[in-house]
Parts: sequence; C-alpha cells; structure tokens
Amino acid sequence: MRRPVLLVIAHGSRDPRHAATVHALVRRVRSLRPELRVETGFLDFNVPSVPGVLDSLAAEGVRDVVALPLLLTRAFHAKADIPAVLADADARLRVRQADVLGPSPLLQAALERRLYEAGLTPADKSSTGVVLASAGSTDPEAIAVIAEIAREWRHTGWCAVRPAFASASLPRTEDAVRELRALGCERVAVAPYVLAPGFLPDRIARGAALADVLADVLGPAPEVARVLVQRYDAARTPAPAEAIGAVGA
Repeated sequence: MRRPVLLVIAHGSRDPRHAATVHALVRRVRSLRPELRVETGFLDFNVPSVPGVLDSLAAEGVRDVVALPLLLTRAFHAKADIPAVLADADARLRVRQADVLGPSPLLQAALERRLYEAGLTPADKSSTGVVLASAGSTDPEAIAVIAEIAREWRHTGWCAVRPAFASASLPRTEDAVRELRALGCERVAVAPYVLAPGFLPDRIARGAALADVLADVLGPAPEVARVLVQRYDAARTPAPAEAIGAVGA
C-alpha cells in the first residue's frame, strides 16, 4: 500500500531565514524516513504555495496526502486558514490534516537542547530561571497551552519558568526576564518557543537583552523532526470523518 505524501505546511515569511530553516527541518525529516515522500508548501510570502503543491500532486496521480501544519499550538491558522486551503484541494485528493506539533515532550527536549547549546548545563537548572518565549496569539486555547508547558517544565528542575509572548498577549519577554531577576534566580535564560527566525523571533531576541542566555529557535532540531514523523504516523489512519476532501466527496 502506497504511503500518503507528507505535505509540511509552513506559514512563510519575507525573512529568507524562515524558508531556509523550514527546508532544513524537512531535510531532517527525510533523513529519518527516506522511504517517505515529503513536500513543503507555504501559506504566504514563499513558494511553492500550498494550493500549488496540492495541484501538482493531483496532476501527478497522487491520491493520498497528510497535511501537517508546522505550528506549535492550535490557533487561527490551524483552526481556520489551513482547513480552508485544504478544503479547496482537487477532489481527486484525499487530504488529512495532522495535528499541530505541540505540546510534546520532544519539544521540551528540543528547548533544553537549545539552552545547553547556548552555554547552560544540566547542573545550572536549579539556579536558572527560564523565559518560555512564544510568538503569541489572540486564541485563549493557544495561550493556555503555553502557560501549561511553562508550569510542567518548571517541575523538571529549573529555578522558575515563566511564559512570555512577542505579540497579542502579555507579558513580553523583557518583563518576564525582570520578574525572574526579582525572584532571585542566579541567571536568566530565554528559550524561544518558535520554529524559525523572523520578525517575532527577532522581537523575542531584543526582549532578551537583559538575560544571561538566549537560546536559538527550535529550527531543525532532531527532536522537532521526530515530532513531525509522529504526527504524520498518527494522521495516516484517522476515523473516516476526520478526512478532508476524501475521494468522491
């Protein structure tokens, strides 16, 4: 039985670092599953577009696609934008939308990887406060997820963990850094909970000016690639009602 094509859906950005990071992550996914065909489509700014990739796949004779949103929380893009694009796909395609990447213990592991790459060690955890800095959202569900990740991460040994947001929500990164200083944490680190560089990650970096450590974005961390594979596998055999644009619909 032929495996569904994995279509990774990224937001897109005018910043060329965004697309470069997305492609690097997709290459890592391909290295994990060389037998799997993996394509990339962008919602905006970059090419190929998601509709363009879907049209090309249909023209080739592909009939089964798993569309995986390259998103960390279920906010507007996952709930509205992407389903709307997929609903317009060629009727010959059976397109199933996979779940977003977060939350996942693997993403927490990727966050810690980036912090250690930035200079921290496991021995620093008890004296280090961490700002979990995300892009932000107007969606209460997405904000609640970030807050819960921060609470859970705190229990793994960090001095304290505080969520922060680059847009739409509060507190900002710089305010969370100040709060951790006031709590008496020996050092403060900022861990961007974002996948690729761009405008909002740059804002997070500016807000981290008073921190001791700024980790890199998650990017093509091996743990992130493993989450993509997990989401793909979970979406391959959904209940029939979960399929979008099933053949014959």
